[in-house]
Amino acid sequence: MAIIGWILSFTGLFGGLALRQDMPVGGSAALSTMLLILAVLACPPLWRSRPLGISRGQRVVGAMILLLSVPLMVLPST
Repeated sequence: MAIIGWILSFTGLFGGLALRQDMPVGGSAALSTMLLILAVLACPPLWRSRPLGISRGQRVVGAMILLLSVPLMVLPST
């Protein structure tokens, strides 16, 4: 489970930073913020001692919500 957290954390971090640098689409600022939040939610060492009372299940649900809402951010708003 920890390796999946590390993979999601690094993917979210690098994706968010890349979007902050380039900003190719209209909603990329919100998308990069979502990816950076995903990186924090998925990082295993930050949540080892359960700070803020957030359990593993709540973090997984939050990460899934962020991942599933990415297509909504990419759609054009016309």
